[in-house]
Amino acid sequence: MHTSEALQPLAISSNCRHLTLADGTPFFWLGDTAWELFHRLNREEACHYLDTRARQGFNVIQAVALAEIDGLSEANAHGRLPLLRKEGNHGYGDIEPDLGGPYSYWDHVDYIIRQAARRGLYIALLPTWGDKINRLWHGGPEIFDGRTGQRYGQFIGARYAGHRNIIWVLGGDRNLLTRRHHEAIASMAAGIRQAGARQLMSYHPKGGMSSSEQLHAETWLDFNMFQSGHSRRNDPNYEYVREDWKLSPAKPTLEAEPRYEDHPVDFKAENGYFDAADVRQALYWAVFAGSAGVTYGHHSVWRMVREASDYFPLTWEQALERPAANQVRWLRRLCESRPLLERREAPELLLSNGSGANVQIAARGERYAFIYTPNGLGIEVAPGILPGERLAAAWFNPRSGESTAIGTISNRSTTPKLWPPSTGRGEDWVLQLDSLD
Repeated sequence: MHTSEALQPLAISSNCRHLTLADGTPFFWLGDTAWELFHRLNREEACHYLDTRARQGFNVIQAVALAEIDGLSEANAHGRLPLLRKEGNHGYGDIEPDLGGPYSYWDHVDYIIRQAARRGLYIALLPTWGDKINRLWHGGPEIFDGRTGQRYGQFIGARYAGHRNIIWVLGGDRNLLTRRHHEAIASMAAGIRQAGARQLMSYHPKGGMSSSEQLHAETWLDFNMFQSGHSRRNDPNYEYVREDWKLSPAKPTLEAEPRYEDHPVDFKAENGYFDAADVRQALYWAVFAGSAGVTYGHHSVWRMVREASDYFPLTWEQALERPAANQVRWLRRLCESRPLLERREAPELLLSNGSGANVQIAARGERYAFIYTPNGLGIEVAPGILPGERLAAAWFNPRSGESTAIGTISNRSTTPKLWPPSTGRGEDWVLQLDSLD
């Protein structure tokens, strides 16, 4: 077991493209989406959730302090609400936390954050879901502006400034449309910093956006997040990474909400559901394009669903062991098996490429390369990109984490197209190449 003091805070790599621990050790973000964790689960359930995700190789949990689904009006699993009710500002006065009673809402948040640290897990903590700033389609009420945002930021920043396993994530599935929205976010970030919290900070945007579109130049934004979302199969989320890598100043970017496992395609159950193959495709595409990590999500887990339905086909406990949840660890292990901070997209490695569902993404370091083929189609490798006369080649299976050696191939002349052991939907593979001389 770890403690928060034993964990190192996160930092930005010297090349500004990846994350590290404070001592410079590379850190691959493998997150899980648990938005309603603090709001819906009791202590025993939260520990079961954290135990499962730690066992499965996750190292970051994304969760919200003021939750989206009736987060201000519906008590948590221990019967407590987060804010005091007063006159003004939709009944929440100056955004004063309710700290009374033997086990307050915030005591429960404290407990879960400490339990996460004991399991070596970082918490990507959203102070509030974005509907409390910009309501849009549902939720609310809109209680934050420049004044209340700063006060709340000071409170939550002071409370968790000493926790090394915290990563601050502002926003929450909303873009910023008015001056008030921008002031609320800027003041919340300022309040957190004024309270002495120095952990990394980012922003979780609306679906189909990157935080870079509105906030890249903000000094408080240490790294970008993008949300490719849940609207369609084969959504080319690698494009977000490519666009963010073009920006100055250079900042890491990562896929914070790709298509969830068992989520209805385009939010309609009649369209079917994203499966493990959809999830792996999104994760490998993003990471090989240069994402500093990636966040997995399950449609029933983010909501902590207790009763299954057409729209939420599993309970949260059943969903913990879904196929992709047990497969994403292999992506982290693969990236950590080579010099992680060198990894960048390398389209020059591909002599040809597919389109749509068959797009192949190549990544490389100084002496290695990974090439992802989503449906197991053959790969044409360009010679002479990596150093040396010869390359050791192997197939990596994203479903099992196993590698199968191919042998040695020439790096000085074009070789025949390399075909993986199996082909078809769900038969994705990674070609591993390592310079031998």
